[in-house]
Amino acid sequence: MQRFQPILATLTLLSWLAVPLAASAQQPESPAGQETIEVVAFGDSLVAGYGVGPDEAFPAQLEAALRSAGYDVAVTNAGVSGDTTTGGLARLDWSVPESADLVIVEFGANDALRGVSPQIAADNLDQIVATLKKRGQKMILAGMMAPPNMGRDYQATFDTIYPRLAEKYDVALYPFFLDGVAAETALNQDDAMHPNPAGVAIIVERMLPTVTASLDAIIARRETTD
Repeated sequence: MQRFQPILATLTLLSWLAVPLAASAQQPESPAGQETIEVVAFGDSLVAGYGVGPDEAFPAQLEAALRSAGYDVAVTNAGVSGDTTTGGLARLDWSVPESADLVIVEFGANDALRGVSPQIAADNLDQIVATLKKRGQKMILAGMMAPPNMGRDYQATFDTIYPRLAEKYDVALYPFFLDGVAAETALNQDDAMHPNPAGVAIIVERMLPTVTASLDAIIARRETTD
C-alpha cells in the first residue's frame, strides 16, 4: 500500500485537467440473428482514459480484447475525469442507458483522496448498484483502495465498501481496479498515477476473466429466453 500512495496523492488534482470524450470504436454488424452485447464502462478518469488516446483507454482496449476472444460486444466509455461517487450517482440516468446489458462500475479513488466520509461513498455506490440491479442490468463492481495516509480506521472502513455491496446485491466484484499497475513506474504515465497504454492493457488482461464470466451468463440467459 505504501507504493500506492504516490499514485492517489495527486489523482484528483490532475484528473480535472482533462475530460476525454466518451468514445468507442465503430462496430461491425453482428451476424444475422445475433444481438451485440452492450457494455458500459462507468467511472472516473481511470475509465475515461486520462492522458491516453481514445483507442488506448480502458473501454477501447477491453472491447478489442473481448472481440479477439470471440465476443460480439460494443463497449461504451462513460468515464468522466474527476468524478466522485456523488458525481457518478448524479449522472447515472443519462450516462448509463437502460439498454446496456453489462455495466462496469468504477468509482471511489477521488472520494478517498478528498477524505469523503466512507459512509457517503458507500451510500452513493449503494444507490448506483441498487438502481442498476432494479433495471435488471448485470454489473461488475470494480473496487478501489484508500491511501494509507487517511489513517487505518478510514482505510479499513473504505476498503470494505466494495465486498459488502457485492455481497448485498449479489453482483460480480473485481477487488482492485489498479491491481498489478498501481505504483509500477513502467505501467504509468509521467504523473506516476494514471496508467499508460501498457498499464491499461494489464488492467484489461487481469479483469478479462471476470468480464467474460458475466458475458457468458448474459449469453446463456439470452439462449434460454429465445
